[in-house]
Amino acid sequence: MKRPLEGVRIVAVEQYGAGPYGTQLMSELGAEVIKIEAVSMGGDVSRVTGPFFLGENDSQFFQTFSRGKKSVTLELKTPEGRAAFERLVATADAVVNNLRGDQPAKLKLTHDDLKAIKPSLVCGHLSAYGRDNSRTSWPGYDYLMQAEAGFMSLTGEPDGPPIRFGLSMVDFMTGSVFAFGVVSAILSARTTGEGCDVDVSLFDVALHQTSYPATWAMNEGYEIERMARAAHPSIAPSQLVRTADGWAMLMCQTPKFWDAFCRIAERPELAADARFKDIPTRRENIAALTRTLDEVMEMRTTDDWLALLGGHVPFAPVRGLKEALDNPYVAEIAMRDVVDHPARPGGLHMLASPLKING
Repeated sequence: MKRPLEGVRIVAVEQYGAGPYGTQLMSELGAEVIKIEAVSMGGDVSRVTGPFFLGENDSQFFQTFSRGKKSVTLELKTPEGRAAFERLVATADAVVNNLRGDQPAKLKLTHDDLKAIKPSLVCGHLSAYGRDNSRTSWPGYDYLMQAEAGFMSLTGEPDGPPIRFGLSMVDFMTGSVFAFGVVSAILSARTTGEGCDVDVSLFDVALHQTSYPATWAMNEGYEIERMARAAHPSIAPSQLVRTADGWAMLMCQTPKFWDAFCRIAERPELAADARFKDIPTRRENIAALTRTLDEVMEMRTTDDWLALLGGHVPFAPVRGLKEALDNPYVAEIAMRDVVDHPARPGGLHMLASPLKING
């Protein structure tokens, strides 16, 4: 089947996480992605990011973000390297980078710098803080954005320290927004014949993802407090619960799910309890609700509850990563893949693309 971005060429001056994640999404949709790596810099720094390596100057981290891409070594600061780069530019739909905000202008990677070569060229810039403000020259990383955009203050138990996500989700969110922006600009350029610059920053995306809590804060001065058991700020029960052998997430987001839970758990008295009659009262009595839920849920194992509630009440086990990957459902939906690699005769296990294109 023809993938939707086949025939699109992306030249990427990229390294590490956010930018390569975005171009990986485009590659999975069929785009030809050509990575520019400078030998003087050791290539993409993720080539030597451990702890698991695949030979000299290659790592599992690097391969996670590089599957299906091509790589060329070019020194953009030398006349020969620049000339070779510009020959690639002439054949590309987009030139993208994830450099510090002040670097694209210095390396002449903007649309103004390159439009004489190809007027329809899209130039994508992913940086920590953007290219046109007081922080343009600042270095920045995912965890910093989680801290300053408010994520850490919202995450964790009420009496504990601020907590970051277990993964670099700001990188991944920003890479996704970047891919969307670049592909949208390419679509426009193919219609109008005119390219443009596309700018995305880690900070902007992190702040944007605070979403409705930000609306509440800006309009009502209301700040969400951290809730025990990772609970939803306004719906109950929507929180972690203890089972006989671990933890699970129970989310009765609408009245029908609470009614279904009480029925399936064979606890009709909970539905009749005045403290738990509706979402607002359950929210007001969340401490009592949590104690009651633990008493009920600890009567069965997590898997037993999943068998009972699955498909009827929103419920999910808390899995370790290996357990999550070994879940039979993951095999059913083909979210694991094996790719060829010379260092792994049996292939390198990787996650498959979440994008499913049919027809």
